[in-house]
Amino acid sequence: MCQKSEMEFSIFLIHQLAQNWNKTPAEVFNTLENTKILDDYILKNYDVLHTQGSKYLVEDISEFVREKGIAV
Repeated sequence: MCQKSEMEFSIFLIHQLAQNWNKTPAEVFNTLENTKILDDYILKNYDVLHTQGSKYLVEDISEFVREKGIAV
């Protein structure tokens, strides 16, 4: 189970990605959950990722999702 700060960060990031990808937050959540990016990358690397800017995070996660074979 994640901490409150990790949950808030995840929600923030999901909304940033949704805006950038022109998708709903639910669609972004499902993409991140189905590819295991949410647990295995975002939450696992929270300590480093939460110090990055939103533009970098969106680019980084978008690239990672594309590497998993999903168009964004």
